[in-house]
Amino acid sequence: MKWNSLKAQALAAPALLMSSMAMAGPDLGEAQQQATNWHAIIMFAIFVGFTLLITKWAAKQTTNTADFYTAGGGISGFQNGLAIAGDYMSAASFLGISALVFSSGFDGLLYSLGFMVGWPIVLFLVAERLRNLGKFNLSDVVSFRLAEKPVRTLAAMSSLVVVAFYLIAQMVGAGQLIKLLFGLNYNIAVVIVGLLMMAYVMFGGMLATTWVQIIKAVMLLSGATFMAFMVMKGVGFSFSEMFSQSIEVFAKVHDVTLAEAGNIMGPGKLAANPIDAISLGLALMFGTAGLPHILMRFFTVKDAKEARKSVVVATGFIGYFYLLTFIIGFGAILYVSNNPQFLDVAKMAVTGKLELVGGNNMAAVHLSDALGGDLFMGFISAVAFATILAVVAGLTLSGASAISHDLYANVFKKGQTTPESELRMSKIATLGLAIFAMILGILFEKQNVAFMVGLAFSVAACANFPVLVLSMFWKGLTTRGAVIGGLVGLLTAVTLIILSKAVWVDTLGIAETAVNPFNGPAIFAMPLAFICCWLFSVTDNSAQAQAERKAFDAQFVRSQTGIGISGASDH
Repeated sequence: MKWNSLKAQALAAPALLMSSMAMAGPDLGEAQQQATNWHAIIMFAIFVGFTLLITKWAAKQTTNTADFYTAGGGISGFQNGLAIAGDYMSAASFLGISALVFSSGFDGLLYSLGFMVGWPIVLFLVAERLRNLGKFNLSDVVSFRLAEKPVRTLAAMSSLVVVAFYLIAQMVGAGQLIKLLFGLNYNIAVVIVGLLMMAYVMFGGMLATTWVQIIKAVMLLSGATFMAFMVMKGVGFSFSEMFSQSIEVFAKVHDVTLAEAGNIMGPGKLAANPIDAISLGLALMFGTAGLPHILMRFFTVKDAKEARKSVVVATGFIGYFYLLTFIIGFGAILYVSNNPQFLDVAKMAVTGKLELVGGNNMAAVHLSDALGGDLFMGFISAVAFATILAVVAGLTLSGASAISHDLYANVFKKGQTTPESELRMSKIATLGLAIFAMILGILFEKQNVAFMVGLAFSVAACANFPVLVLSMFWKGLTTRGAVIGGLVGLLTAVTLIILSKAVWVDTLGIAETAVNPFNGPAIFAMPLAFICCWLFSVTDNSAQAQAERKAFDAQFVRSQTGIGISGASDH
């Protein structure tokens, strides 16, 4: 069978779709329900049973709001770094990037690097100051010297938008993965994820969520390490041998010349549009420093020194993981693309291109079968599900804190609450978010949800990051500037994504051509947010604005030294 047009089709994947797939729960499409995979179900049941025991233990330790939101600040830097890695390495980072390498080679490395470059910014600009200034979440920091009510409302709104889109994508990705890997019904899979997430967060709070993320990170890193080791062993631990063999197999399978197959070792179509490429880079780089569920993790350590250590540890594990996904992608070319067992021949006859059973997102899962048999594939399938559980638990916790700590306790009740009533509201918010996520996961089963994750990173980069970084580093920022700038960033990012081809044409089907020809909004919305923050701050000469500027020096000293926070030991 010949597929002469395969290379062009494989490299023509839309940038937003692939980037979103790599960021969080992928749009797996209408996955075909497979035969029940008992190995995977048994291994996942063991993971769930163990983590529920941890949740029971954590519930006894969780007695107040500090315990619920931040595990009482008792997590070590190393543990927190591993948990951050567990929170950040989604199932689709594992499945999506390796699938991208499998289909288009070098382009996959661009995304691996894209997710890495955000971490130096978190380390040098955000982590230490965030820990010194905040108590529970992002809103505490941006409202430190600005007016509490409007700034907290804005921060809570943008955080909830990020959490909502991330959650929908994860739930749909979970449902499709479980249908595919475990042979379970889609709706049942979504409900299982929702109920488990609710149990972890509602009863165990941050302590249980942290340990779920740590266990999942260890499982994912172990499984990926074994796969990469087996791939490298097969090529004599030589990268050049792996690349040359991959080019040969790629040429044979895709029926192209060796010279054409060699193009997989260079940039392809994903970097062809410079505006989309820069916009994507900005969203990945600065979006990481604005993700509420990642930022919230810095309050679980005792001081700024441990916060710095946790970023260094997380960066090391995440960098190692993305290197593994690159090897796994090339391993899939070597062991999966030329194995009839994994090819969907009927679909290939229709599409005229290489198709794997269950879709090309399953390249890593099929590779686990090729390298370690049914038992190892069951382990990797269980890891993929555990990965989604860990990510949705972190998201739910950050959403619950935005509702209970920001909106309920500080905006509606104006700080006149008891820790008990705030904790009760947190648990109600968790219940509401879990039900909301399950309903949306079921409603969006057949929708293309890839743009939602792109929106989550873009909103974080355009609404959260400008306000966060200016509040910590620029004396001139006022409440008026922060609120208008943040709102402009939020609304511009959402509007541009809705008017892009991914939503306007592909999802909503309103027209055949998009109003906005670009996929990524960050290149337009993020500078606009910064400009509005600056413009509406420098033109604000009210008495409140003058007082806010004077308060900056005290804030700056505390952000640098930690002096003034209870239990500060890093000064």
